[in-house]
Amino acid sequence: MFYLLIALLTGAIIIPAAIFYMGKREKGRFKAALAVNLIGFFGILIFTAVMLFSGNVFASEVESAATTAVSSSAQGMAFLSAGLVTGLCTIGTGIATGQAAAAALGALSENEGIMGKALIFVSLCEGIAIYGLLISFTILGRV
Repeated sequence: MFYLLIALLTGAIIIPAAIFYMGKREKGRFKAALAVNLIGFFGILIFTAVMLFSGNVFASEVESAATTAVSSSAQGMAFLSAGLVTGLCTIGTGIATGQAAAAALGALSENEGIMGKALIFVSLCEGIAIYGLLISFTILGRV
């Protein structure tokens, strides 16, 4: 299993680089390399998550051993989901804040009287990250 993961990671690095460097000198080669890289990354991420959290649970005389194995798998998925929620919300916040701040600066250069409205729109984008943190705290509170 370890060698399969090493082969997948090596392929995920070499294949997009080969597509980019050996492809025709067109604009589409960057998009093709990026698409292959993203598909490979998320494919490996899903593969490793499934392999990491799909352990065999064996029955034993003591029930606590079986419930501990199942609860550790659920706990690992909870940590993974809390991390994904926080990460994806902060990425969304960065994108939204970048676009709103650029538009606010453009509007402020034309009319300085709308600074309050511009700050409100930029600060509304930051709410996305706060909602993500609240959801991740809720997930971690149930673990």
